[in-house]
Amino acid sequence: MKKPGFIIIFLLFTFLSKAQPGNCILRPSQFTIHFGSGNVRDPNTANLSNYWRVAGSCPSDGHYSFVSYTSRCFSDDWHTLSSDHTAGDADGNMLLVNAAPDGGTFMNIPVIGLKSNTQYELALWVINLCKPTKKCPSILLPSLNIRLETTEGRPVANIVTKDLPRIAVPVWEQHRAYFTTPASPATLRLVMANHVPGGCGNDFAIDDITFRECVKKPVAATQKTPAATKRFTASKTVTPKTTTFPQKKVQPGPVIKPKPVIISKTIEPVKQSTIAIPVMPLVLKNRENTLVKKIETEAGEINISCYDNGEIDDDTVSIYHNNKLIKSKMRLSEKPISFAIAVNEAQSHHELIMVAENLGSIPPNTSVMVINTPGTRYEVFISSSRQKNAKVVFDLKK
Repeated sequence: MKKPGFIIIFLLFTFLSKAQPGNCILRPSQFTIHFGSGNVRDPNTANLSNYWRVAGSCPSDGHYSFVSYTSRCFSDDWHTLSSDHTAGDADGNMLLVNAAPDGGTFMNIPVIGLKSNTQYELALWVINLCKPTKKCPSILLPSLNIRLETTEGRPVANIVTKDLPRIAVPVWEQHRAYFTTPASPATLRLVMANHVPGGCGNDFAIDDITFRECVKKPVAATQKTPAATKRFTASKTVTPKTTTFPQKKVQPGPVIKPKPVIISKTIEPVKQSTIAIPVMPLVLKNRENTLVKKIETEAGEINISCYDNGEIDDDTVSIYHNNKLIKSKMRLSEKPISFAIAVNEAQSHHELIMVAENLGSIPPNTSVMVINTPGTRYEVFISSSRQKNAKVVFDLKK
């Protein structure tokens, strides 16, 4: 990249990527990109001039892939990773990128559902895939620019990783920035670019991109004392679960001790009951029901919305919940097919199965399922066909 362009990006990074505000509590991620598992559909919705997607765990120069591991790539020049970054995510994918000869943008993804005029933390985990070596006369290091922008291209947030070093033991490193969404953030775009050309090195992986809302800490009540004896003490971290207010002595009379105020919502236990699961329909018996995602969640309501993934091509699906048909022959589009299920002690296990009623004009039948549990938001990419259904499982966290 030319020097003036680098100066502009550095100044933009300095302006947008502020340190975490001191009065900020980060909520669970509202929007998470973890690249699913198995052979997922490419989330890129823009044409990339220098990068192409391939299958396999060792993409060559100018290519990227979504896989759950790497193994002795390029004569063992890459680290061998047995899993992605996501903890407990069996066969979960990460994004592997082998730099293009001329660098450029390697990912352009829509971000939907963030609140307007709200402060967020954008964070992601990155690792340099290359081991230290003396083979290269000039070792190239990845230098990534991750930016969130409006559909018109106006910057909203920006992360510059600078040079990612080669290290002997593979360690994921988190990068983050804080930003405020615009008044109308209906659709933003996450654009990722590598400004270093390909060659000897410059290969990396990315996983677990999160958007966490930053909310102001509650103001703790203080005990009043005479002005002559008033002292100041260092503030303490406020525990988000329970806040208790200090005693206030009233003379004369007994000490008034208020009861603790519980901020976290308490879920009342539900009596155990026996749930009858309907007999499995033929369309579920006669096709393979491939597990796409298994989610453990706290008790509560789970809200689910299904969209067509990519170009709208008349994909039609039916959705079964615990073998019972709940959505019949629904056409996928940019408008959601929405429903909710309740996870509790009485109904602790749920299975959703997406059945392809057709393959649309661009096979296979693909969709994205946006899942909001009591604590986390998931985006699950789904592919189904005449031979295979796609299954998502929910279990009550023990």
